[in-house]
Amino acid sequence: MKYCLLLCFLFFLSQPAVSQVSGEFEIARVKYRGGGDWYNDPSALTNLIGYAKNQIPISIAEKYKDVSIGSSDLHSYPFLFLTGHGNIAINSSEASNLRAYLDNGGFLFIDDDYGIDEHARKMMKQVFPDEDFIEIPFAHPIYTNVYKFENGLPKIHEHDNQSPRGYGLFRNGRLVVFYAYESNLGDGWADPEIHNNPASVRQQALRMGTNILVYALTTL
Repeated sequence: MKYCLLLCFLFFLSQPAVSQVSGEFEIARVKYRGGGDWYNDPSALTNLIGYAKNQIPISIAEKYKDVSIGSSDLHSYPFLFLTGHGNIAINSSEASNLRAYLDNGGFLFIDDDYGIDEHARKMMKQVFPDEDFIEIPFAHPIYTNVYKFENGLPKIHEHDNQSPRGYGLFRNGRLVVFYAYESNLGDGWADPEIHNNPASVRQQALRMGTNILVYALTTL
């Protein structure tokens, strides 16, 4: 499997879909207005990157960047991570910028860190008014490409004790937004002393995160 991934990445590197200034892909966390804590668990994405780089031949810069939804810099990153607990406010210009980013090869992963669901859905309706989230079937490659998750997303944080669900938005047949609801992968990526998750739970979160990264960076 790892050798197949290496071939995929070599192919991908030869066909860039978004701007990159070096041989390593840089990924970014999305900054948004409205009062939600877009910045929470700052160690989460760093730890995911480190884990993925240790497990598979993936060329990602060790440090991620923070980028605002309305910034032209958004288009410099093939993978965006958005999380938080509260409100997300975007205007028409920001919605247009994110729409252009996604329609031109970008990928957005939204992690429900409890309390973001209604706001994330409202935001994406502003971006794609005619599109609706659909539940991603367990046979989809995002659940199987590196590590096998036969039952879909792992449950990392209790939240409302509901089953985790993975939703997606598609454009021209391409998955451009993956939304992890009631799973909270980011809690499992964060430094272990922050949420005190068992090692086995953290591993599940990091493995699923690796799947998401690999899917995003090999299907642009």
